[in-house]
Amino acid sequence: YCVEFKTESLSHHCALENRPYARWMQYLREGHTVCVACQPPAMNTDTHRCSGDGHNADGSKILHWEAVGNSQCQGTWKKIRQLEHCSCPLVHSFIFT
Repeated sequence: YCVEFKTESLSHHCALENRPYARWMQYLREGHTVCVACQPPAMNTDTHRCSGDGHNADGSKILHWEAVGNSQCQGTWKKIRQLEHCSCPLVHSFIFT
């Protein structure tokens, strides 16, 4: 499954990232919708959920995220909706880890 979030805030460290494999962090923006896929190995084998997916959160709860590979690139987002059949666009598409 996938979860759509609206980014609320992000640290300025994301824009400073210039390592070739991590340049995607430069394109994160406040107010953008991002789509995050929950796939196995990140999925809990008992609950079949990914940690941090905002399962019990409504659209007003602020949730925290952190980029893999750069713990200083972090921020907050709000859950928009969960999609059982992922149709994430190639841009602004991520996976839970």
